Order: sequence, then C-alpha cells, then structure tokens
Amino acid sequence: MTAAIAPDISTPRSHSAKRLSIIEAAARVFCQEGFSGSNIDLIAAEAGVSRQTVYNHHGDKEKLFVAVVREITERANAGFFETLSTFPDHPSDLHAELTAFAVRINKNCLCNDDGKFLRKLLQGEAAGHPELFTTWRENGPAKLQAALAARFARLALTGHLDIDDPDLAARQFLALGHADLQMSMMLGIAPTDEEHLKAATNAVTTFLRAFGRKPAPTGARPALGSR
Repeated sequence: MTAAIAPDISTPRSHSAKRLSIIEAAARVFCQEGFSGSNIDLIAAEAGVSRQTVYNHHGDKEKLFVAVVREITERANAGFFETLSTFPDHPSDLHAELTAFAVRINKNCLCNDDGKFLRKLLQGEAAGHPELFTTWRENGPAKLQAALAARFARLALTGHLDIDDPDLAARQFLALGHADLQMSMMLGIAPTDEEHLKAATNAVTTFLRAFGRKPAPTGARPALGSR
C-alpha cells in the first residue's frame, strides 16, 4: 500500500525557518570574514542552500548584512526588555538586588550569542560601513538606556537614589556593569559565574557611591537662628 500524502501545511514555517538559517549563517560568515571578505556563495554554503535562495530571501550582500543587524538587534532588545522586567522597583536591599540585576543583564544581553555577534560586527565594520548600522543606532542602545533610565528615575522618586540625570545614570550603570568583563569578551572567553558576580558587585558598589541616597549626618549642629 502506498501511504497517503498529507497536504503541505508547513510552507510558511519552512520559509521562516530557512530565512532564519540564512541570517544565522550570514552572521557567522560576516563575523569570520568581515563584510568585504564575505560573499553570497560563502553564506549560501554555510547555510546549506543555493545562492539563488539567498538572493530570493534577502537580496544582495548589503541588504543581507542589514537584515542580520536588524534581526540580532531585535532579538537582543527582546532579551533586554525581558530582563528589565526583573528590575528591583521596590528593593529591600538595593545593593544586593541591583547586583543580581546587573548579573542578569550581563549574562542575558551582553555575553550571550546575540551580544557577541553584535559586538564583533560593530568592532569590525562600523567604522568602515556606518550606513549598515542605521537600524542598530535607531533601535539599539538609545532605546534600551531610556527604558533603564525610567526605572532609575522611579528609584530616585521613592528615595532610594539621588539622581539629577537618569539617562547619565543608566549609561554609567551599563558601562560599569561590564567594565571588568571587557578583556574576556574581547578575547571571546565566556566569563565564569564568579567573574560575573564580582564584576556586578564592583559595578553596583561604584554606582551607589555616586548615586546612592546619602544618609543625613547625625549630631550636626543646627543652623544659626534655628531652635
């Protein structure tokens, strides 16, 4: 007996899966070879598809690079906002809870595969091809920092922080958070859990020295004329 052939209802999923596999393959090739050293044939071979399939899905190499940056930026943003939902809005131990949050930001957003891809593409290509990173400039760091700044502004309103410029505080929190991991990330070495915790602890300690609410001095002499 011949098995009945079910109608093909997987075409949209197959199309989407193939498109994503090309994006992933292109990201690997662009990171390894750079934009100038890459071509559609290399990317097609890496993805296991024909060069015509790559053209059909994404067009030429420049459009494919832009698609790679857009896809990874969107995924990185989604990971960031998911992590931001765990921000300590009502902390009972601000240092400990901000430290744990900083660890999550580093692990989920900066040191994961998407973070590594974006960092390598930016380091290798942004200076020579800034036009290819328009999507990242418009939808990347500025949007993320603004969202984090809003959380810090709330902590200032509730008396946990002393902040005049929440945007500056957000930028410095992110910069401090991965400062101690820079060398490992540049060398492609995944930081250990201990290194993540140490980096986050150092970052939050420094951050709170600058922006933490200072306790009122005790035993201060009253101002002249006061009773």
